[in-house]
Amino acid sequence: MTFRMPPEWAPHERTWMAWPGPNATFTGDDLAESRRAWASVARAVRRFEPVTMVVSPGQAGGARALLGPDIDIVQRELDDAWMRDIGPTFVTDGTQLAAVDWVFNGWGAQEWASWEHDAKIARLVADLVGVPSHSSPLVNEGGGIHVDGDGTVLLTETVQLGPERNPGWTKEEVETEIHAKLGTTRAIWLKRGLTADYPPHGYGTLGHVDIVAAFAGPGVIVAHSQPDPAHPDHELCKENVEMLKSQKDARGRRIEVVEVPAPTVVREEDGAWVDYSYINHYVCNGGVVLCAFDDPRDEIAAGIFRSLYPGRTVTLVDARTIFAGGGGIHCITQQQPRV
Repeated sequence: MTFRMPPEWAPHERTWMAWPGPNATFTGDDLAESRRAWASVARAVRRFEPVTMVVSPGQAGGARALLGPDIDIVQRELDDAWMRDIGPTFVTDGTQLAAVDWVFNGWGAQEWASWEHDAKIARLVADLVGVPSHSSPLVNEGGGIHVDGDGTVLLTETVQLGPERNPGWTKEEVETEIHAKLGTTRAIWLKRGLTADYPPHGYGTLGHVDIVAAFAGPGVIVAHSQPDPAHPDHELCKENVEMLKSQKDARGRRIEVVEVPAPTVVREEDGAWVDYSYINHYVCNGGVVLCAFDDPRDEIAAGIFRSLYPGRTVTLVDARTIFAGGGGIHCITQQQPRV
């Protein structure tokens, strides 16, 4: 039987995360703030399912003090803390679990990144779970893909086709590898990610899809909308929505697009554009953990997700510190499906 990646709303066995340590992304007061933010997300997820935090050796005591007693801790060497990207992508054939181990190269070998240890984390987590790893030659991260569990996957051209990751690969070759590993049959490509996800805006991923668009059910995609015409993502988001509305999924369903407006804040204090997005959420057993920004649109977004996931509790967690490091709540969590 073919292995496939279940959708995020399918039942989970647990969630995996990685603890921030001192590096180029987290220094001084930023490190302390980031650890508090990661702990807040972990505790929010723990309300709904078990959580395991991978912590660098020697940092378990400080992690335990912030995480509390009911989150599991395992010690392994880490470079950074974005488990969605460095961890395994779990797949199942219906009776057993396996893990896809993509090649990880620091989000396109960016100058601020280090990945000696993070490149090994996917296999180490798979070993901890006790499941086989399926190695892929594709440079890819979990934030660069989003699936509906029915055969469709969302991708962005600047990630899988960018010269920083997979020089020389054609779109057809990428799709063949993605489909083989995820059990998908149809790829929907967005041209690029949000503006602040690229240099010189800081710690970006060069266009991860999980901050722009995500499946929220069969045939349903939530898409980031930037209402402010002054923001460079305004036109990009309009183009994405129109493109997605024109698409069909692997089952032939016309895509329904639910637009989620960005927070009202469009610039950081230094004037740089922000990529604050509610799309970077995490669906867990009985709950949705949603990025919050102390913004008037936080509750609007929460209402949209409550309507999309009736019966699940929507929990808002301040994600501004996480975004300052280059990602959001989805970026720091990785689901292990229940088999």
